[in-house]
Amino acid sequence: MIGFLRGVLDHKEPPFLVVEVGGIGYEVMAPLSTCFRLPDVGQAVFLRTHLLVREDQHTLFGFSTETERRLFRDLLRVSGVGAKTALGVLSGMTVEAFVRAVEADDVGSLVRLPGIGRKTAERLIIEMRDRVPGLAVVTDGRPAAPAEPRAEALDALVALGYKPPEARRMLDRVPESVTSVEELLRAVLRSAAGAKS
Repeated sequence: MIGFLRGVLDHKEPPFLVVEVGGIGYEVMAPLSTCFRLPDVGQAVFLRTHLLVREDQHTLFGFSTETERRLFRDLLRVSGVGAKTALGVLSGMTVEAFVRAVEADDVGSLVRLPGIGRKTAERLIIEMRDRVPGLAVVTDGRPAAPAEPRAEALDALVALGYKPPEARRMLDRVPESVTSVEELLRAVLRSAAGAKS
């Protein structure tokens, strides 16, 4: 896996980018939200990445924030949603606007996005409802900093096979004083092991 790229922006033609790292040019697809935040060609750039591997090709996607990458990965888990649609969602609305749309069952906002019909919008709302609390929280119209360690711990628990609501309940039982991802996971798994014995 390629977790991030730190290098020089060699080419920018949204959504297509080329980032030079150590003399190698990495071709990257990025949502418009990320492209608009990038500096001019020739400037230093840092992108969090997701490598999508298919039989016939490997595609690297780049994001300016961890929250955008997390939403992209969550969208890929929704049945019927591919990378192109996920990129369209992130290009058409902010993470915060997407969270609001899902929480408000706002199908109308989602169907305005490229490649999203009514059925797909309804599926997004149903399947993403349990995942959006791990993304950035919006207060007074401004995104608050996400609780990174808890959001990362939630992702790790889901990757281990826990359902998002169950993982969230387990994390909610861990005291707020526990702040690192490792300590959170240790506490949750210790508690789960104790419950089974």
